[in-house]
Amino acid sequence: MAEDLIGTVTHWYGKIGVAGIELTAALSVGDTIHIVGNTSDVTQTIESMQVEHESVEQAKPGEPIAVQLSDRVRVHDQVYRVAGE
Repeated sequence: MAEDLIGTVTHWYGKIGVAGIELTAALSVGDTIHIVGNTSDVTQTIESMQVEHESVEQAKPGEPIAVQLSDRVRVHDQVYRVAGE
């Protein structure tokens, strides 16, 4: 499956399992993302995301978003959208 780089992890809130991501491309609820780093490899479908503590269905490039993840990621990990499901 093809993957497109759409952002970078900027924060990790371990106690609540939430990643802060700075987007370079649009992202929508229902999209599948793949986060990759030196020790990270997480693939997950976006069930919800927030911008400025408000739930949104879509986020635009340049917006900082927060998404809950099933596994730990690290700052500077690369975020890809998985295409062709």
